[in-house]
Amino acid sequence: MNQFNQTMAHSEASILATNKVLKNTYILLAMTLMFSAATAALSMSMNLPHPGMIITLVGYIGLLWLTTKFRNSAIGIVCVFALTGFMGMTLGPILNMYLNAFSNGHELIMTSLGGTGVIFLGLSAYALTSKKDFSFISGFLMVGILVAFLAGIGAMVFSIPALSLGVSAMFIMLMSGMILYQTSAIIHGGETNYIMATVSLYISLFNLFTSLLHILGAMSGRD
Repeated sequence: MNQFNQTMAHSEASILATNKVLKNTYILLAMTLMFSAATAALSMSMNLPHPGMIITLVGYIGLLWLTTKFRNSAIGIVCVFALTGFMGMTLGPILNMYLNAFSNGHELIMTSLGGTGVIFLGLSAYALTSKKDFSFISGFLMVGILVAFLAGIGAMVFSIPALSLGVSAMFIMLMSGMILYQTSAIIHGGETNYIMATVSLYISLFNLFTSLLHILGAMSGRD
């Protein structure tokens, strides 16, 4: 009987811990998305140029490293906002490009934003309600992201539009998988740090949005 009570107490504690991580993750994610949107708007209003691939990668990797290093302290939260704010700043020039290059630029952006929201909410709801363990796709996601990243560099260097569109389609699938994987990891106790969970989901949403925008822009055609 005592063993049963201990097991029940441990199970309840585990559920409470999981719910806390999930709640904190969604709260921090919402805050970072709003902050990122604000920095993107600031970048657009100032008409800042895009920093380029090298500066973007260095800034992203550096801030991600700092976030990972301080993930168990309050400094980690500051690093999360620095990272998402930086990504918002790099997004601003991209959005301005679509507004200037397409007569329906606003519609393209809003459609991509709406599509990102629907995909995120739908996949999150599925992972939460089904409670399936998606840890088995981790290897596939790692390999897929590496291949897509290298293919994206190749498309950029050799100016291959078709390959670039293919990479965007790959990222939509991979980031959707990442949302399922990360949500599942929180539910099943594989991810206990809400800061890192937030970063993972934010990056998935960022790449999902930009990939949708790229494909919709290509389908719409330039003026």
